Amino acid sequence: MAKRGTARPLKDRLLESIRVDEMTRCWVWTKALTGAGYGQMKVQHPWPRMVPTHRVAYEAFVGPIPDGLELDHLCRNRACCNPKHLEAVTHATNIQRSPIHVGRRWSAVTHCPQGHEYDSENTYLLRGKRYCRACRRRPYATPNAMEVR
Repeated sequence: MAKRGTARPLKDRLLESIRVDEMTRCWVWTKALTGAGYGQMKVQHPWPRMVPTHRVAYEAFVGPIPDGLELDHLCRNRACCNPKHLEAVTHATNIQRSPIHVGRRWSAVTHCPQGHEYDSENTYLLRGKRYCRACRRRPYATPNAMEVR
């Protein structure tokens, strides 16, 4: 154990708290996880704070994460911090690759519920949601106009 006031290298602290999954080769973080399942550890520099372990591992073994990019877990295991399972990508790419992100599911929808295509002329955005212009122009049916059988 290190003396009080002397910090062990982050690389050493990281490696002593992982378990290697023999099948996937994931470096599974065995200590604190965020609510979303990402590993986290305390670092002191430049001030004491919690940092995701996959970021610590990437920077320790690969190098700095380029500005404007974020890390994508290629293995889809959020607790993994194996630098070989991480790739620096744009946020859009990370979202596009995600099998569970709602943005990816919505982007696969090409037509409104009434069958009109979501294209540049027929689509408008309001508070981050797509709407169909053709449906918006359609007059609403009134109870008198509806035929009762």
